[in-house]
Amino acid sequence: MGQISILGAIQTTIHYAIFYIGVSNTSGMKGSIMNATTAFFGVVLAHYVYKNDKLSPSKAIGCMIGFIGVVIVNFSTDLLNFSFRFTGEGFVIIAAFIFSATGLYAKKLTKTLDVVLITSYGLLIGGIALTLLGMIFGGKATHFTWESSSLLLYLALSSSASFYLWNWLLKYNKVGRVSVYNFLVPVFGASLSSIFLGETILEIKNLIALVLVSLGIWLVNREATARYRWANR
Repeated sequence: MGQISILGAIQTTIHYAIFYIGVSNTSGMKGSIMNATTAFFGVVLAHYVYKNDKLSPSKAIGCMIGFIGVVIVNFSTDLLNFSFRFTGEGFVIIAAFIFSATGLYAKKLTKTLDVVLITSYGLLIGGIALTLLGMIFGGKATHFTWESSSLLLYLALSSSASFYLWNWLLKYNKVGRVSVYNFLVPVFGASLSSIFLGETILEIKNLIALVLVSLGIWLVNREATARYRWANR
């Protein structure tokens, strides 16, 4: 239980606190790009932690291409402003590093503990700590309605489901192979924005971004796929 408590405190409490402070002090586009560094951190950390998950030229090129895709999907004139705030873009990058590092720790726990147990208790412990921290600093949650309560329940379920799937994938796959899929988050974000917010998605930059991100994912995973096919001949 102590190990899960550590995971919850770092992955949920500290990670979310730093991340949301960061995104509140930068633009959504810059925050999305900075958060994409999660994929970089995951691949690099796996290189130093696991002997069978080394960083190869193909992985490095794949990560760079995927990151370029993220930049393109978020491109606007705001990106031409190269301002950098430590409590803004800096905090988002720190949060990305924390998430990647705790992913390695979660993968270690899945060897002896059930994924559902790790996810549920980690989110519960981390969520309670985050709630208490918010109350200490004067945060309040009042005037609940059916709409707001439904939205809160939806966010809780979607967050817990995503964490479960993430931990489950880490349990059965190499960290480097899984982490690169984080480049798809901004692409899906643009797609969902068009569906629910009526934003324009039929732009050439979105198609280019999707192609580049997909190419990057393929490059990162192609070596493992080739080795698997060779081993099963």
